[in-house]
Amino acid sequence: MATELPKAYDPKAAQERWLTFWEERGYFHSDPDPTRKPYTIVIPPPNVTGALHMGHALNNTLQDVLIRWRRMQGFNALWMPGTDHAGIATQSVVERLIFAQEKKTRHDLGREELVKRIWAWKDRYEARILGQLREIGASCDWRRTRFTLDPVCARAVRETFFRMFRDGYIYRGKRLVNWDTHLQTSVADDETYTEDTKSGFWTFKYPVDTLPDTFIRFSTTRPETMLGDTAVCVHPTDERYKHLIGKQVVQVLTGRKIPIIADGQLADPTLGTGCVKVTPAHDQNDYACWQRHPEIGIINILNSDGTINAEGGEFAKLDRYKAREAVTKKMEELGFYEGKEDRVIPLKYSDRSKSPIEPLLSDQWFVKMSDRDDGKPGLAQMTMEAVTSGRVKFFPERYKHSYLDWLAEKRDWCISRQLWWGHRITVWTQTYTSEEDLKKQSEKWRKAWEEYSSDVAFQAHQEALALHVCIRGEDGNFVDDLEKHGFTRSDDVLDTWFSSALWPHSTLGWPGPVLPEERKDRVAPDWEKLRYYYPTSTLVTSRDIITLWVARMVLTGLYNVGDIPFHHVYITPKVLDGFGDTMSKSKGNGVDPLDIIDTYGTDALRYYVVSIAGETQDSRLPVANVCPHCGALIPQKQEHLGLRTKKLTCPQCKKDLRPGGPWPADDTELTTAKQASERFDIGRNFANKMWNATRFLLMNLDGYTPGSVKLEELPTEDRWLLSRLTTTTAAITDALEGYRFNEVSRLLYEFVWSEFCDWYIEMSKGRLKEPASRAVVQRVLVGVLDGILRLTQPVMPFVAESLWQALNEAAPERGLLTPAKAVESVCIAAWPGYPASWISSEVEARFARMQELVRSVREVRNRYQVDDKTKLDVSVKCSEVVAADFNALAAFIGPLAGIANLTAGPATAKPKQGGGIVRPEFEAYVSLAGLIDVAAEIKRLDKQIGDKRKSLDGVKAKLANEKFVSSAPVEVVLQQRELKVDIEKQIAAMEENLKDLQSA
Repeated sequence: MATELPKAYDPKAAQERWLTFWEERGYFHSDPDPTRKPYTIVIPPPNVTGALHMGHALNNTLQDVLIRWRRMQGFNALWMPGTDHAGIATQSVVERLIFAQEKKTRHDLGREELVKRIWAWKDRYEARILGQLREIGASCDWRRTRFTLDPVCARAVRETFFRMFRDGYIYRGKRLVNWDTHLQTSVADDETYTEDTKSGFWTFKYPVDTLPDTFIRFSTTRPETMLGDTAVCVHPTDERYKHLIGKQVVQVLTGRKIPIIADGQLADPTLGTGCVKVTPAHDQNDYACWQRHPEIGIINILNSDGTINAEGGEFAKLDRYKAREAVTKKMEELGFYEGKEDRVIPLKYSDRSKSPIEPLLSDQWFVKMSDRDDGKPGLAQMTMEAVTSGRVKFFPERYKHSYLDWLAEKRDWCISRQLWWGHRITVWTQTYTSEEDLKKQSEKWRKAWEEYSSDVAFQAHQEALALHVCIRGEDGNFVDDLEKHGFTRSDDVLDTWFSSALWPHSTLGWPGPVLPEERKDRVAPDWEKLRYYYPTSTLVTSRDIITLWVARMVLTGLYNVGDIPFHHVYITPKVLDGFGDTMSKSKGNGVDPLDIIDTYGTDALRYYVVSIAGETQDSRLPVANVCPHCGALIPQKQEHLGLRTKKLTCPQCKKDLRPGGPWPADDTELTTAKQASERFDIGRNFANKMWNATRFLLMNLDGYTPGSVKLEELPTEDRWLLSRLTTTTAAITDALEGYRFNEVSRLLYEFVWSEFCDWYIEMSKGRLKEPASRAVVQRVLVGVLDGILRLTQPVMPFVAESLWQALNEAAPERGLLTPAKAVESVCIAAWPGYPASWISSEVEARFARMQELVRSVREVRNRYQVDDKTKLDVSVKCSEVVAADFNALAAFIGPLAGIANLTAGPATAKPKQGGGIVRPEFEAYVSLAGLIDVAAEIKRLDKQIGDKRKSLDGVKAKLANEKFVSSAPVEVVLQQRELKVDIEKQIAAMEENLKDLQSA
């Protein structure tokens, strides 16, 4: 009895069933096995700041495609899951939420309570994130889930910090850093963004000391920083100021006298007044000038919260922006204000708090990246050589330049953050009153703690007169002893990227051994065993964090383990909204992958993201809002964004699209209408196409018997299908090897939808009714479908598993080469491979020609609107060889094209009333006599062409209007340009039809 599938594919049911099925059987577990070759991916750990978005869906789907494919190839495939504590991001989200709900700051709560609240947040969102990953079908080894603050990762962080501190790579220094005054912490350059902001350009003057009525003029965008000026600077060749170099001006707000210096790198005589004020503690360029001219000194005028400190005199305690107004007013009162211009300036903002960044002189911990004093390559050079030597390869290759260019600067890495959430720095410090006392105490403590020599490292910080002691382990007695003698632990935590940099080896248990704190429900790591997986195979990540994360993982892998952390780095494209902007929940333009899964199914989501993962990178995703009341789709416009504050009414049911309020305080919990996009229809339709094809096959398997097929005994259509299957399988394998994911989706679609479903299945229907050919056709159908499901599984695992199970029930033993019992799940089936001898370019060429003929006839039928039931007479002018092929395949060409009579040969003539198609190898003509009213058709086409020309004139007028092109949204202009091209093509096709009719 034939196996029957339900009429429609139910993705929700499939997801619920197979997720449980796979996990219960442990298909995704991986343990070291010396007899098998490993293939390892460590997940870029999602931040526990909030739920996953479409960027995560894309990144993790691509990782899953690779893992599932390699698992099928026989590799011992491990995908290591986990999450990142994301220090500054998570703390800022939780602080905002607490303030919105309770009007309390972290200082009101205290460190212990705030950290407790953040842990609660982490537990909530980690569970949600891991649940989302499961929903998209991520085949991770969930037993090995890690978190960057768990005991295993924490031990790796302590060990790395200790080693780098001991070896002199980590040091304490006062440097100019990016300061977030809202969060009151330093942030990396890569954690900031620059935005054009309306501001001003003020011009002032300082009196030159000892020269009455002599002034030097300068301009600034930040008048408040004059309080920290330590010099004014001119170009050494500027004739206007040469005579003033070496003299002093009076900083009139503080009464300080500051020098006039010459510096060709800072001052430009062609810009403005040619003179610039120098505030080394609050400007990067001025800081560099101070390093060239240390005699001018450096003065910090800011507190950590952005208010003016005591150095500001009468302006102390004012917020910096209030101080700006007050300083300007005071300079005007004193007669030293020259005027102001309104300007738009590039202003740097913190990516986390969205507040303006202040350059601030601050004591921080750094990793030294430059070359060593002994002339040997430093950490930056070592990290560069991993890529220049080819040990680490980028895909696409162009992204290696971002990596190398950043490292070539050899800028020291600021690793300390003034936060409460994160890995607290394991350094205890005591300060002294003199260098002599510092030296004396350093020697004293070194001798006193000799017994801890392998677990304690010392650094004497001459500039700060401080002794720093770093502890390797967690010896409570030693800590008590330290603190009893006046040493205090640093309040700072480590930059999130420091712990993330260790991810490829810390997640595997480096440096070992297993910690007793490890939870019992997870596999305890054992570095000696799990190093089997290191170096990992492939890293899949975004271009945004090549410098922040990729480079630092290579650095720490080489430093800690002595080997690269991964062999390949694949950089994914970005998913943008329909307007070309990066998606964000806070903007209201983000798409929740679970919305897509709920509407279209996981297979559809996965197919789409695979289809856009090409080397051209970013892809726009136009979005529609789904009304929660009536289900209507409303295409999203820019004015719909930010639904937190704007009302959006459904045009169909007239109700608010937002399901309720009040709005939560945190952006991650922004709840708007569900969202959808027609872009996912193609994946959903593809899944349904496979479902229907399999349903047809299963309904025609009565009497199926397994058996091998012999190529030489097969008819042409079978040999063509097997040639295409073999060619497609090799091409998909090659595309996966080269990380050309979009090619994988295209090749799958073309073979399954077009060649297998639309061509072969249609050709097989007649043969399935014939007892003599039925058995062979069944074996070919079953064998090719088996291969299709194997090829599809990495991309669309749920529909593949559903159909595999149905095929197992109907044909448990199958195979094109040697029939064998099928495995219980497509997840663990072998990746397909077929003999190269099955590929026949001759057969494929013959079939391609036949397909072109069928398409040509269908095109003429559509052109003249002849219904599908009407059989056509077709004549083909071609060579004798081509004619012989067409005649041999006439049994298929007739039903596929709806042909009653087919004649082919060199002498074939064009009918008097006929539509024709000219192709390189043949000319096909369809007799239209009696099928159409030529005069009426000519009249209809004339009218259609006229209407289209009017439409074209309207579009051209819009595009010729400069005001429209410059002021309309980019997507609207682009839409009009695409419409123009489309209408022109339509007119050209109609004119060709008209020409044919008129000639008849």
